[in-house]
Amino acid sequence: MRTKIIDGKTIAEKIKDQIVKEVLEFNRHKVQNVEIRPNLAVILVGVNKESEIYVNKKIEEAKKVGIDTHLYRFCEEDSQEDIIETIQILNQDQEIDAILVQLPLLNKFDVNKVIEAIDPKKDVDCFHPVNQKRKVDKIIAPVHGAVLEILKEAKYNVKGKNVLVISNSEVFSQNLKTILERQKASVEGILFKDVSLEEKISKADLLISAVGKPHFIEESMLKNKAGIIDVGFFREGKRIKGDLDPKNLQDKVSFYTPVPGGVGPITVAILLRNTLELFKIRKK
Repeated sequence: MRTKIIDGKTIAEKIKDQIVKEVLEFNRHKVQNVEIRPNLAVILVGVNKESEIYVNKKIEEAKKVGIDTHLYRFCEEDSQEDIIETIQILNQDQEIDAILVQLPLLNKFDVNKVIEAIDPKKDVDCFHPVNQKRKVDKIIAPVHGAVLEILKEAKYNVKGKNVLVISNSEVFSQNLKTILERQKASVEGILFKDVSLEEKISKADLLISAVGKPHFIEESMLKNKAGIIDVGFFREGKRIKGDLDPKNLQDKVSFYTPVPGGVGPITVAILLRNTLELFKIRKK
């Protein structure tokens, strides 16, 4: 069986095409030629090149599918209270359907307090504690949604499989663990510094890595015919690398996601789909 390389861009385009269809459908019955469009508020704090790139990409893709965006910038000197006050105003704004705080924040801010200030009904990233406890439905954390879309594309059934999730955040691994366990997988979430890392990688039927350490996963570590979902992202000059070294993978693994062009585009598309779903809930 030949190794399948998952084309995240193609999956993302299918998701975005569906968003366009639904937005157009809403506007078939518009009153007095006033367009009805989902609205996404984006909060960007400080000067961070990577965050700027991510936010610009999200805004660009939102425009393509008929979602209006509103960017709120804060400089390093602004206070946490200023950010929270803006979030509270957006919570009450009837025009805003979804709110996104671009992470990471500066060290001086309490990320949990900022996220918890968002109305759970407008939390497009599903980071609010209320949403993290919610069962999987149409609105899911974008990166977790990307994992599910990739498994669907790969026609990979996780039932009974040994799944290993490697990350720098217990929150990431725990939430994904819960999602995959509902599909009858045997899931373990570990941090990158785990002393048994290589041993556990060698036994995983499905490996999901979100570390951001370029090419630390090598072909020799992997179980034969394993599936690999690479969520890692590291910019090295003009090159972008993931956690997985793609050399010598052909016929070794059942499928893998490239970086760039794998998880990233799907994650953005699902963020936009979440915005649409929050918009639909509010319109009901």
